[in-house]
Order: sequence, then structure tokens, then C-alpha cells
Amino acid sequence: MVSGAHVELESLPPSHETAETLLEVRELTRRFGGIVAVDQVSFCVPRGAIAGLIGPNGAGKTTVFNLVTRLYAPDGGDILFEGESLLSFAPHEAARRGIGRTFQAVQLFKTMSVLENVLLGAQSGIRWRDEHRVRIHALDALDYLGLAHFAERPVMGFPFATLKRIELARALARHPRLLLLDEPASGLNHEEAEAFGSLLHRLRDDLGLTILLVEHHMNLVMRVSDVVHVLDFGCRIASGTPAEVRSDPRVIEAYLGVEAQ
Repeated sequence: MVSGAHVELESLPPSHETAETLLEVRELTRRFGGIVAVDQVSFCVPRGAIAGLIGPNGAGKTTVFNLVTRLYAPDGGDILFEGESLLSFAPHEAARRGIGRTFQAVQLFKTMSVLENVLLGAQSGIRWRDEHRVRIHALDALDYLGLAHFAERPVMGFPFATLKRIELARALARHPRLLLLDEPASGLNHEEAEAFGSLLHRLRDDLGLTILLVEHHMNLVMRVSDVVHVLDFGCRIASGTPAEVRSDPRVIEAYLGVEAQ
């Protein structure tokens, strides 16, 4: 799934050995009518870490992503990015301040070329007037993911795993410091998921990225994550290392539907 393409993206020194917080979610709440989708959720993502955000279907994971990226406005709480409240900025500023994301369902324009799709992502993170720089960022992202030779081809007709990489390239073209990935391994076979896990470590180490990962592929999450946060019915029920979370009775009960003995 991943090419050994030469890295041209502006890389940063690896920073995963520091415990400095990049993203902090404080008592975040979001209601949809009478339903509390996210209920006073708090957690931190250290700079340079790969953090998993897991939970059963309907736990509120994607809603948290939509709150962090300002697609939704919270009903309570705060979101701090590099120590500053994202709520004090306009919603469109999230990308420009260094937050990129992918979506649970691939959202590409199928009649446009691969490069044109990635350019749309680059433009949201860079001043649109600098067209040359935008194009360079987009091509660099495609090259890093081994997609440069597809740049002028229309998106329509590519296999699902390639579409996932194109969407990831679009997010990387923004040069984010925080990358939110919403079920990036869904639809991938075992070999593709294994390769994707290795790619996540390279993204972190090559580019100095911090990654927050929502994924139902538990083997992948537990293998790549430094820390895992668990949601259930909109509440955070556990946080810790993969080993700690795996053995937490509340997590076992949430996934198995029975009280842990």
C-alpha cells in the first residue's frame, strides 16, 4: 500500500519523546436535540504521539472529530490546540492552524484528477494566492505516498485502498501538525491494514506529526498507538496505554456487552 518514494514534505524533528500536550479536550459536550452525543469528554494528545480514540458504534468518536475540526460547535467545554482555545477562532481556521483530517467515508470528487483533489486540500492550509506553493505541497504529498504517477488520472476507477491514500495525501498537503484519521483502515484487507500501520509510524517519525486515530480495527489501534482513549455512550470510560486499556473491565464490558468478572 505504501511506496518508498523520496520524502520531500517539510519534515520536522521527531518529537514523540516529549510529553508536551498538543491537543487538549476539556469537558466537551455536544447535544443533538435530546440526545447527548458527547458528554463532558476530556482527554489529551501528547505532541508527537499516535493516540487511538475507540469505542462501540455510536460512542461519539466521529462527533469528537467534528468538534475538534469545528464542523460542529460544542454545547459546552473547550478544545485547546497548542495551548490556545480553538473556539476563539473562526471554524475555517482549524486547518490553517495545523489540523488535518480524513473522513469515515471517502470524500473525493471522482471526475476530477488525483492532483486536483489533493490541491483542494492544500489550498485550505495555505494562502490560496500562492498557487505555485500549493501545487508543490500537493505533488510532495502524492510523491510521499507513492501516488505521483497517478497525478493526472481521474479518481474514478481506482481501488478503494488507493482512494484512501489519495484522501490521506489531501490531508497531508495541508502540512498539518495534528492529523485526525477517521477509520482509515476500514475496507482494507489484512495486508493493507498492516502496511497502513507501518505508514502511520513513518508519518509520525518522518514528518513530526501527531496523530489521533478513530478505528474499529483493534489490532491496528493497539499495535500503533502510544495512548488509547475509550468512549462509550458519549462518555470517556478509560485512557491509558494499549495494555492498560485492553485489561480495563469497563472497556471489556463496553465491547462484549457483559459485566467483566
